[in-house]
Amino acid sequence: MRKQVSTEELQFGMYIAELDRPWTETPFMFQGFELKTEKELATLKQYCKTVLVDTEKGLDLPDRSQLKTGPVGTSGGVSVLATIKNKAWYQEGASIDAEVPRARAAQSKTEVVLRDVISAIQAGKTLDAARVQEAVTSMTDSVVRNPDAMLLLARMKEKDTRNYDRALGVSVYMITFGRFLQLPREQLDLLGMLGLLQDIGMVHVPKGVLEAGHGRNAGQEEIFKSHVEHSIAILNETAGLPPDLAALAALHHERYDGSGYPQGLKMGEIGLFGVIAGLVDCFDALTHPRPHGEALAPSNALSRLYDWRNTLFDGPLVEQFIQCIGIYPVGAIVELNSGETGIVIAQNLARRLQPRVMVVLDRDGNPLRPNKILDLAKEPKADPDTPYRIKRTLEKASFPVDASEFFL
Repeated sequence: MRKQVSTEELQFGMYIAELDRPWTETPFMFQGFELKTEKELATLKQYCKTVLVDTEKGLDLPDRSQLKTGPVGTSGGVSVLATIKNKAWYQEGASIDAEVPRARAAQSKTEVVLRDVISAIQAGKTLDAARVQEAVTSMTDSVVRNPDAMLLLARMKEKDTRNYDRALGVSVYMITFGRFLQLPREQLDLLGMLGLLQDIGMVHVPKGVLEAGHGRNAGQEEIFKSHVEHSIAILNETAGLPPDLAALAALHHERYDGSGYPQGLKMGEIGLFGVIAGLVDCFDALTHPRPHGEALAPSNALSRLYDWRNTLFDGPLVEQFIQCIGIYPVGAIVELNSGETGIVIAQNLARRLQPRVMVVLDRDGNPLRPNKILDLAKEPKADPDTPYRIKRTLEKASFPVDASEFFL
């Protein structure tokens, strides 16, 4: 489908199909291309007022028809996206096949560091900031080269109900989202540190309170909320961490409409990193098993976040997060139109509906050995007349195989 878009609304990843003037009157060598660089964007703005984008080959413009600038009853709200002043351009430096071994090594390294950090804090000691920074840097390096590898491993890793066990996944998603927003490299490292340590105070919350989930009584809820104060104290007492890390860790439970805690901050008071931290933490919680509840499929979790835009979270940032994660996120379990079941292992930024899929179960639900890899963008055939397509995403609980065995 082709859609007319103002050049002021263009985003990287959109496919420019037509201009509002002949191609020969512009410096562009090709008639049709994916928008990737600041130079291309500047040239489009110089020569054109509008263009036609092909939403089947690239990103679509977010639907803002019902999007308010602030919550109901307020006016003048400005998205935290407006605070991004300096942007960096990241190009894929490795294929997912080449990056998975390096991503796995970075993940293993970070897991060891995280276990040591938790043990140290439980013993009343301070965490080793230098080791944490080194581990986060190795993950950021991997995400910068190819975000799909770290995302895949993070999605496949099983987590229990203790929230700090989700730290690695939250860190990876925050780095990846920062990369998508084109934040400078040093900010990616800071986001990674924040994701890894913002819930470190959970080590001081009793296990029974954590496992009570939404069944917590008022007293237990207050004890649970105290993990934010514990995190701030731990980070403030640790030498060698970024100076603003503790203050940022205080923000991931604040909400756009002021309903969060501990300070009840609203809208822009939370800041870009605070909103990213809360948004990613919420998404990760929704997509992993919780006490007394099943994990949601990533697509269903994204629908929840979309419903909460401009109430719990900054609306435009939610839209960008959905664009980043994709309609079929890496690690999502999907049913194909052939009846087979697969795992999304890589995104296709130009064709969001056609990711790369590893087929692991045949149409009868039996394990497929060896697995087959389908790049749906290349139109592989389910039968002589029908190309493979994704029919729907599946909840993790309905998948009869441990998906992690294919990657970890």
